[in-house]
Amino acid sequence: MMKIGYARVSTTGQNEAAQVDILSRHGAEELFIDKASGTSREGRDKLAEAIRFARKGDTLMVTRLDRLARSVSDLHAITQELQAKGVDLVVTEQHIDTSTPTGRLMFTMLGAIAEFETDLRKERQLEGIAKAKEEGRYKGRPVTVDSEAILAALAAGEKPIAVAKRFNVARSTVYRVVEQTHKSA
Repeated sequence: MMKIGYARVSTTGQNEAAQVDILSRHGAEELFIDKASGTSREGRDKLAEAIRFARKGDTLMVTRLDRLARSVSDLHAITQELQAKGVDLVVTEQHIDTSTPTGRLMFTMLGAIAEFETDLRKERQLEGIAKAKEEGRYKGRPVTVDSEAILAALAAGEKPIAVAKRFNVARSTVYRVVEQTHKSA
């Protein structure tokens, strides 16, 4: 019976050291670390590797449920895979152990709460953007294209693909500048 630790941080700028320390103190013999979003399982190769690595009687440990997944469906899919292999899940900082009925109940409840929090955060963000747009404070990404320079280069006889390379923009951007100029003329 082996204790397998899984840690995840969302970005490469974040540090997983605190999670690794906690998992090590709880006896993790093997560690798998992802630097990826928890909103889906996509791009989380170390999680897949940890699940493949686990054998019957092993325990997969994480520090918090949100390190494992951000949706109830992902949490359940992961635990079903683990259960099918005879592997338990322990969440160290939330005192969850899926080898017990109480642990399974807590797991389900906290997973639902985590998903609810993610949905609320998205909703608040969209409301904030809508309000900022309404107040004229949100106009999207600032324009970084020098339309006049692009038009001058085209007028001097440069081909659109050469202009795009020179100004480090997509060729479609060059055509869009030309189209906008014709519309406003």
